[in-house]
Amino acid sequence: MLSSRKTGAALGGLLLGATLAATPLVSGPAAAQSQSNLDKLSKFQTTGVTEFKTVEQGGDRAAAIARTLERISLPDGFSIELYAIVPDARHMAVGPQGIVTFVGTRKTDVWAVTDRDKDRTADEVKRFAPSIDFTIPNGPCFSKDGFLYIAEQNRVLVYPAAEFFYESPDVAAFEVVPEGELIPASEVSYNHTARVCRIGPDGKLYISLGQPYNVPPADKMDLYDRTGIGGIIRMNTDGTGREVYTRGVRNSVGMDFDPATGELWFTDNQVDGMGDDIPPGEINRQTEAGQNFGFPWYGGGHTRTNEYKGEEPPADIVFPVVETVAHAADLGMTFYDRAMFPAKYRGGIFSAQHGSWNRTTPIGARVMFTPVNDDGSVGTTVPFAEGWLNENGEYLGRPVDVAVLPDGSLLVSDDLVGALYRISYGG
Repeated sequence: MLSSRKTGAALGGLLLGATLAATPLVSGPAAAQSQSNLDKLSKFQTTGVTEFKTVEQGGDRAAAIARTLERISLPDGFSIELYAIVPDARHMAVGPQGIVTFVGTRKTDVWAVTDRDKDRTADEVKRFAPSIDFTIPNGPCFSKDGFLYIAEQNRVLVYPAAEFFYESPDVAAFEVVPEGELIPASEVSYNHTARVCRIGPDGKLYISLGQPYNVPPADKMDLYDRTGIGGIIRMNTDGTGREVYTRGVRNSVGMDFDPATGELWFTDNQVDGMGDDIPPGEINRQTEAGQNFGFPWYGGGHTRTNEYKGEEPPADIVFPVVETVAHAADLGMTFYDRAMFPAKYRGGIFSAQHGSWNRTTPIGARVMFTPVNDDGSVGTTVPFAEGWLNENGEYLGRPVDVAVLPDGSLLVSDDLVGALYRISYGG
């Protein structure tokens, strides 16, 4: 029987020191109905919901996206095509059976994307679990045995056998972390609320908790240290045994475990407002529980923050293994462990740069590749797929996440265009 441990909660956020209005959560009759539906689903009862929201594929929109993809540059032998039109597409979870890919958003939908005829283009995109109201369901992730977890702004739900139940509006669902208990409610903000999750080699659930400030004030540090805000937490898959696994993180929106070593790697977004060229973005490697990665003493890489430059940082800070270009917004990442791509890509990291939002000259909007050696050292991070940022500084797309399909091809999500792309290798 799935259970959950109550962990109490609240979050209020600031950006660059300015107070942000807390995001209004669903309340009143709508919230009560949603909770009632969740209660029914956890008891394998019907909710009465019969309609799906679906997304039309093909047509003029698909043709326009295809024209944009003609300008994307890739290494020789690779090609990119439109896989699916998916509104607000963010992080992805590919089902272990290869039947369906679930796509989160920063809004209120989770999409189920299916390629029924296996022509490597999706035939159907429809809303997953239409009887459930989601709040920023950015982070889906799968366990190897087919349990789908979705990390929302302040809740985590699990869907056993989601790959098979998704065909019905009613899908078995259970609370791992109930609404309002992932973070303290006093800290709920509209800033840095996109959670990501992974199931680790230890079978535990890992969830990133971005903190809501550009740089948090000192009086928040104790609360954040205790609750894991500005870090990564882990827990048993039933919600028990919660602990802070990673500290000193500003806002990580991408993580994966090295299949060779089991070590956790993650991206982190650097501090804003320090100029166009500092601080760098980060890819980090964690070799043991409890390590501290330097924020808020460091705003990215070895660059000290103005707010904490007069303080002595902890002596055991772990610096990033990769410093990326400033403000490119490194988000989703994945290790490549399939056979379709040439050997030099195997064991390396593909990562998505969403693109800068406040840099004088925009940068990013591309997929990067980082070689990883057997000893955990890395080679040079280089662009792998780029061209979504045109010569006028206009974004034609903004990659968010990368995921590997069973055939070894690479999916890329884009929340500006609202699409998934498929990159394959033909030799």
